[in-house]
Parts: sequence; C-alpha cells; structure tokens
Amino acid sequence: MSDIHDQAPRRITILGATGSIGCNTLDVMAHLGGRGAFEVPAITGMGNIDLLARQARTAGAGFAVTADPDRYQDLKQALSGSGIEVGAGPSALVEAGERETDLVMAGIVGIAGLAPTLAAVSRGADIALANKECLVSAGDLFATAMTKGGGRLLPVDSEHNAIFQVLEQAQRHAVERIILTASGGPFRDYSREQMAAVTPEVAAAHPNWSMGLKISIDSASMFNKALEMIEARHLFGMEPEQIEVIIHPQSIVHSMVGYCDGSVLAQLGAPDMRHAIGYAISHPRRAPLPVERLDFAKLAKLEFHAPDETRFPALALARTAMQRGGLQGAVLNGAKETALEAFIAGKIGFLQMADIVAATMDQLDDGRRASTIEDVYAADREARTIAKAMMERPA
Repeated sequence: MSDIHDQAPRRITILGATGSIGCNTLDVMAHLGGRGAFEVPAITGMGNIDLLARQARTAGAGFAVTADPDRYQDLKQALSGSGIEVGAGPSALVEAGERETDLVMAGIVGIAGLAPTLAAVSRGADIALANKECLVSAGDLFATAMTKGGGRLLPVDSEHNAIFQVLEQAQRHAVERIILTASGGPFRDYSREQMAAVTPEVAAAHPNWSMGLKISIDSASMFNKALEMIEARHLFGMEPEQIEVIIHPQSIVHSMVGYCDGSVLAQLGAPDMRHAIGYAISHPRRAPLPVERLDFAKLAKLEFHAPDETRFPALALARTAMQRGGLQGAVLNGAKETALEAFIAGKIGFLQMADIVAATMDQLDDGRRASTIEDVYAADREARTIAKAMMERPA
C-alpha cells in the first residue's frame, strides 16, 4: 500500500472499466491503497455486466453505467442492495463524465468515448486520456474545451505518456522531433503476400502487449500507430513533419523526444500498461508500481528499424490526414473502424482495410472543419456509410 495520498482519497471516475485500460486502472488503484486512497464517483462498462457490477461493488462506486441501454435491468439487478446508482445508454455515459471528480480515466474505445470525455473536460476535470479517438476525430474541439475547462490532460498511451515524462516544459522551443516507437506487431517480418492471407485470430496475437481484440488488430496493421501520430500532434503541438515512427520490437523504449542540440531523451520500462496508468493517476508524484524492473544486463540488445510504409500504409494515411486537417481525422477513424469490423467478420482481407480508408478519405476531402461535436459525428457517419458501400460493391 502506498502513502502517496496523504490527504483525502482521490476521486477517480473510470470510463470503460471493463476493458483492458479500466481493469488495469482498478488493479493499480488497489495496489496504491484501494478504497482507503481512492473514491470512484462513477464507473462505466459495456456488455460485461457481471464484471462491471463486481468492479462497482469492490471500488464502492457511486454511479455505475452500462453503455448498452437494453442492459439497464441486468445491471440494476446485479447491484441490488448495494446502494449504487445505476444508469444505461449514451446519456448516462455523459452523466458519468459530468459527475464531480478529480480525475477521469477515459478508457472507452472508439468514438463512443468522445461525448462522455468531452463532458468531463467541459466540467474542468483532469483527464487521463486512453481514448485515441477524442484527439484523432475531434482534436481541435477537444483542445478548445480543455482550455476553457481548465483541467490537465495526462496521456495514458504508453508512447504519449513516455513523451509527457521526458518533454521538458521549459525547453519546448528546443524540441525538434518526437519519435514514437512501435513494436511492429505480429507481422513486422511478413511480406505483403503473407499479410494478405492472415486471419483476425492471428492478427490479434500481439507479441508484447495484452490488449483488446480491436486494439490488437489495429496494432498489427499499424493503424494504432497512425492514430497515435495524430494524437501526438494535438497533445504536444507538433507539425506533421516533426512526428516520426520507429520500429522497436522489444517495446522497452516507449518513445523519445529529440532536441535541437542533438540530445534525445527516452523513457524506458517493461511493456506493462500499468506503468503509464500509474503515472497518470498519481501525477505529479511517482508511486511504487507492481511492474517488472528492467535488468539491463539481461536485455542483450535493443533493435530499431525504419517502418515499411508499403506494408503498413496506415502511417502515410495519418500524415495525409494531418496535412489536410479539418475533419480528415474523423473520416480516417470512422472508415478504419468500419473496415476493422468487416475484417473481424471475415468480409474483407487484412490489407484491404487501408485501401478502404484511403478511398474514403479521398472522397471526403472537402475542407470541412468541426465547430461542434455534431460535426464530428456527421463526418464519422458519412465515412462509415461510404466505407461500407465500398465493401458491398461487387468485385
């Protein structure tokens, strides 16, 4: 048990508690004192009602929400007698984001996490951001809302968390480049011919990280890294040409910042999501975490390779989206999610995902910008409609 919380328990709302980020967040909170160190004003999940109810009871949550409006009675029954308030559906998710709290762990996957996270931002909460789509699809809106709300933004992706740790605030003017590391996933040594034949099960088997199905496949296609490139631009105020990607199979160096004097600062650690999560929920102090300590004598070697954008075209698509600006990030993400679902369902091949995203982005390259969240949702819907129509056309 840690003594970092010397005052009242810290209040942390967890959006997406039943996913990998949420489960690891609760694990870290338990290690750092559990209910003696933290209060949980609100907690949300999707369809795993049994797990969500157990988490809510263990954490002593004030409000538990399932994103599925049809599962309200199931959750209410599972929490019967607990005194925990229950909600269901999109409006309840937004209400969870609006609850008074010190920090919101934004771990809902996909654009479904945008509205509740923006609700928390507008209320002025600090945000531990693990949802890529908030910045990819609505980066300008999100940044404006953060400025108005006055909260802090603490990145939870291991790469952005690493940059956050080593980017010296007093030296931002001296930053030349940000270098995002990528494991390369399970197909880093595959040819395009081999990649064309892979199944969703093979694509989901990440060699270094334990993640959900969709995130694992995004990592295999490097769409995950493409989204991180766009995130980095919004998080750290970088130009597209200042954001680099390097393949690092060992996943020990989590990312780097290059300065104008030639220095490169890196953050290293074992590949464990609890490191970045613990840093975010304990910031600005460091807490003792139950993660593996690096033994440099046993590491043997650390490898770095330039990414092959012929085999992983998602990286070039991210640069295109950043250069075009406007709603291209929302279009990229909406088309990507649609193509990913089709790949998981066995309707398209692995390499076809990038082709569908590229064609959708070209078709919707009309210079539109987002003034409201509804503009983002409209671009997302249009991208999904166009991507789906492309996949339904006869070959």
